[in-house]
Amino acid sequence: MSAVEAGALDTVESAPRGRAAPARSGLAWLGFVLPLLLALLWEALVAAGLANGRLMPPPSVVGRTLWELAASGELLTHAAATLSRVGAGFGLGALAGTVLGALTGALPVAQRLLDPTLQALRAIPSIAWVPLFILWLGIFEASKVALIAVGVFFPVYLGVAAAIQGIDRKVVEVGRVFRLSRLAMVRRVLLPAILPDWITALRSGLGLGFMFVVAAEIMGASEGLGYLLVDGQQLGRPDTIIAAIISFAVLGKLADGLLVAITRPFLAWQDTARDKL
Repeated sequence: MSAVEAGALDTVESAPRGRAAPARSGLAWLGFVLPLLLALLWEALVAAGLANGRLMPPPSVVGRTLWELAASGELLTHAAATLSRVGAGFGLGALAGTVLGALTGALPVAQRLLDPTLQALRAIPSIAWVPLFILWLGIFEASKVALIAVGVFFPVYLGVAAAIQGIDRKVVEVGRVFRLSRLAMVRRVLLPAILPDWITALRSGLGLGFMFVVAAEIMGASEGLGYLLVDGQQLGRPDTIIAAIISFAVLGKLADGLLVAITRPFLAWQDTARDKL
């Protein structure tokens, strides 16, 4: 192949990649279309008298409640309390899940010893842990963080163990052909092989952490978005409940986006076909 032909081929191959980034950034706003349409539809139905806005307030009422909570500083206080609990529980659960998942995935003896018990514990509903953690740790922060850590632990544990057990044998054989040391094998072969699945498991664990924080804050918190949910229920204010739910959705999405942004550089080596599908 001549230099001219090679240059032309590079130009053809690089053109779609150059157009892919603006296309993706241009389509980013599409994620707001569906919730915006649903909100406008519900607002119109309530305004026309075709729907009851008492138990399901229209977006204008919920937006006013959110604004009042934000202006008074109450929303920031509750959101900060929830984020601190999720952050602490996520850190503990992700660390324990990664360590035990690596052990059971890499060592058959550890898998036979630990995995049956952990799988049985995974089947226990989250609410079932609440009275036990209160009895052990009290009703303060330790019991709440422990409950969130339990929710984060299991998806991370399963993801790491499955990723290690699913490593292609041929990839390991290639490392042995190049006579890599054990440490180099882990760093250059095994870690890149399990990294995408590990990050997916972390995202799943983070999502469950936000789910478990609701149960944690319902069991005796004086602040937090879960407490705001209970407060809205007791006062008969569905607008406060929906405002808390929307706050959960926004915080969860922002936390997930932050995790993706932090881990994206570690996956820059991937050469996927997503832009060409």
